[in-house]
Amino acid sequence: MKDADSGQGIGTWCWHKRHAAPCRVVDREEIWGETSYRVWLPGKDAVVRARSRDLGPLDAVRPTVDQILHTAAAAKLLDALEDNLLLAPIQSSVVPLPHQLYALNRAMSRDRIRYLLADEVGLGKTIEAGLILRELKLRGMAKRILVVAPKGLVRQWQAEMRLHFGENFQFIEPSEFSAYRQFRDDEENLWRLHDQAICSLDSVKPLEGRRGWSAEQLSTYNRERFEDLISASWDLVIIDEAHRMGGSTDQVARYKLGAALAEAAPYLLLLSATPHQGKTDQFHRLMQLLDRDSFPDENSISSDRVRPFVVRTEKRLAIDAEGKPLFKPRVTRTQAVAWLDRHSAQQGLYEAVTEYVRHGYNQAMASKQRHIGFLMILMQRLVTSSTAAIRATLERRLLALDDDHRQLQLFSTEGVGDWHELTGDDQIDVAVAFEALGDERKDVEGLLFLARETEAQGTDAKAEALLEQIYKIQQEENDPELKVLVFTEFVPTQAMLAEFLESRGFSVTTLNGSMDLEARGRAQRAFSGNVRILVSTDAGGEGLNLQFCHIIVNFDMPWNPMRVEQRIGRVDRIGQPHIVRAINFVLEDTVEHRVREVLEAKLAVIAEEFGVDKVADVMDSVESEPLFDELFVQGLQDPASIETECDAVLTQLRTTLTESRKSSDLLADGHDLDADDARKWRDHPAQFWLERAITTGLPARGGEATRDGDAWRIRWADGSESATVCFDARTAADRPEIEWVTLEDPRAQALIADLPRCISGQPVPAVRIVGLPESVRGVWSLWEISLAADDFSRRRFLSVFVNDEGRAFQPTAKRIWDLLLTEQVEQIENDATQDSHDWFRRSKSAAIAQGERVFSDLVTEHKTRIEEERGRALFAFEARHQAIGKVGLQTVRDYRRKRLQSEHEARMAQLEAAAPYSPDLHALLVLRVGELADGEK
Repeated sequence: MKDADSGQGIGTWCWHKRHAAPCRVVDREEIWGETSYRVWLPGKDAVVRARSRDLGPLDAVRPTVDQILHTAAAAKLLDALEDNLLLAPIQSSVVPLPHQLYALNRAMSRDRIRYLLADEVGLGKTIEAGLILRELKLRGMAKRILVVAPKGLVRQWQAEMRLHFGENFQFIEPSEFSAYRQFRDDEENLWRLHDQAICSLDSVKPLEGRRGWSAEQLSTYNRERFEDLISASWDLVIIDEAHRMGGSTDQVARYKLGAALAEAAPYLLLLSATPHQGKTDQFHRLMQLLDRDSFPDENSISSDRVRPFVVRTEKRLAIDAEGKPLFKPRVTRTQAVAWLDRHSAQQGLYEAVTEYVRHGYNQAMASKQRHIGFLMILMQRLVTSSTAAIRATLERRLLALDDDHRQLQLFSTEGVGDWHELTGDDQIDVAVAFEALGDERKDVEGLLFLARETEAQGTDAKAEALLEQIYKIQQEENDPELKVLVFTEFVPTQAMLAEFLESRGFSVTTLNGSMDLEARGRAQRAFSGNVRILVSTDAGGEGLNLQFCHIIVNFDMPWNPMRVEQRIGRVDRIGQPHIVRAINFVLEDTVEHRVREVLEAKLAVIAEEFGVDKVADVMDSVESEPLFDELFVQGLQDPASIETECDAVLTQLRTTLTESRKSSDLLADGHDLDADDARKWRDHPAQFWLERAITTGLPARGGEATRDGDAWRIRWADGSESATVCFDARTAADRPEIEWVTLEDPRAQALIADLPRCISGQPVPAVRIVGLPESVRGVWSLWEISLAADDFSRRRFLSVFVNDEGRAFQPTAKRIWDLLLTEQVEQIENDATQDSHDWFRRSKSAAIAQGERVFSDLVTEHKTRIEEERGRALFAFEARHQAIGKVGLQTVRDYRRKRLQSEHEARMAQLEAAAPYSPDLHALLVLRVGELADGEK
């Protein structure tokens, strides 16, 4: 078929009908009676083939009102993103506090999103990580996300990500991989099955060897847990309690895991309230995870080099959205529970178990069976918890001692290394299966008989004291519906307390580590409703936010006071309106009572000395655990030495705190917090810009948006449909059944990114805008200014208004752009098509003049980034060059220096190539605003 029109010559601008965009003919060829064209589409910067029927005159099409509104809204959103608009506070259910907003701002202010979030304890680092995660997802920068956390914090992460951000993370337990393999290819990487995964830190660290395992077993283990994890193409990796990745050397399994994960993703967040702890070598290894070039050796650890990678706020500086201090004071007291005559059997059981523990621990240490020592420590904690707890564990221990000895011996080698990271109930599961210690069976039988006899009497000194305390506080607070959170280490104690309190008329719910997220949610909702008392284990309490309760009773006391602080932290949280009252139960006339008396007095002195609320604010709980285990065990062995042993422990704590205080200057950046900033985000107009961009952009792309009350019915450009849609956080929170569309949606992203190009000669539509005075007459235009360079491109958007007298007014241009985003727009007749070339020329001249400063800012950003990268590369080169000089063999030195020089030259050449840039300026939209004057019609 011959061309309908062969008048399109090379260099001609015309309209491409299928692409709905202007194009320029760059080649025209007639062959075999047909004419074909190659045309350049400036909007896509692409050359495509076209037929005559695809091409039409430029003046054939002018934008509709919907297309005008779409372009104005989409460009506004894109410009705000380029100006570092934060989407996460707008398009999440959480309203960030000033320090959390500061963390998000800092993280998104650089292209290299690799940070250590080091806020002090209790300031919500998980929320900060969630905000950054959401921001990256909303910007389309991250899809596959991995969280690595200590086992005890996995539930907390799942709960907080789902509650605050609507993000679901699949918990992956590598020990279950063999079950998956029955239904899947043996070579499949199971870490790729979920885009958002969470795993426990020690479940994925590599193994060098394991007793009884073949090389093949070891290889399979490391491939599934470590190698496949690293190669699963993560976009963002988050490591909680990251200081544990530092290791004592770079050969420690945890550090190898951290180093591999750091290389596995472009974006990395390390979370730790105690990143330094006075150990420069470990801190150096931690910082190397973020940027190996910036920290090639320990000498590179300085405040100037560290500060750009660290986000830290101190509790004393933290404020709420009203500018008030974030935390209220708390009242903590120890309640000594006296043994009465009716408790003589319970007291006798305590003394018998204590003697068994004392003897057993000595035996275990003498025979170098440290894991049996753990069992003895556990038994002592159980007997101070409750008769029910020690009785249930003795029963399990007796059953295990009667079992096949070889099975016990095999099992006893597993799980001991990370004993202090296990919950009390997990420790019982492991320890009851340890091999027998001498003639232990006879001792266990005797103790079990005593425990059953005691339990049969139905009295428990601490349970009775708890009941008395609840009545007393209820009266003091004048609140008959007062809620009380009771903590215990062990499930048998929890069950006993629930039964005891319910039998006395209290409504009770329970939480423990065996419950899934849904069951935990039900228990928490019940406690926030009509239920008076929540009895929780430590594992059950992880991740709880119970600000509606301010009374907490620690029914049994972990030996490590840091763990007690973690419990109190469930209610002493951001948003707690009351002064928290914590009551710590200790049995009177026991070694534990004496140790705790001395210890707490000395800890109070240290806290005052170092100006901290609690020692727990600057010390890691797990790493301090062995310290307190040793203290209590020594107290059991020799009660007369308690004062001396406490002094020894306190000396170690003081040293750690001294070093931590020294390192605080290394981490501090002296920032101010702005309460006003935190208040503005919930109603930020960006969510309404998104609504206008999508609902007006769909019709021209084959879709449709229909208003339905406070929601929309949408048919997307790809044919998919959404029955009920909203775009703002408030509506989404009020009506959870509605689909909430955010910029994270790829359909939304595609619509926002699809901006038109406008060239000289296209018809200029005339519009009337509600809210704009009739006296404002002229041409308004919208321009994209961009800087293009290798591996680096930036752009900004500029609005321009030139009135009918030829004068440019920037404030008026911005006002018109704002009105296009919010007000009604009406298209009016415009016969002055012959003026479109002149209007375009005037607008472009104004855009060039006003856009020079915008482009200059882009150039400055570009040059700064290149210089920063050059500085990092040079610093790393010099440090490594010096390190090579310490190698003994000349041949090895020469080889390594040559390789280093080659790598350095390649990196510098890469940066040299990225330095040149080119500018671009093009119009997206040109509008005639207001009626033409009479003389112009």
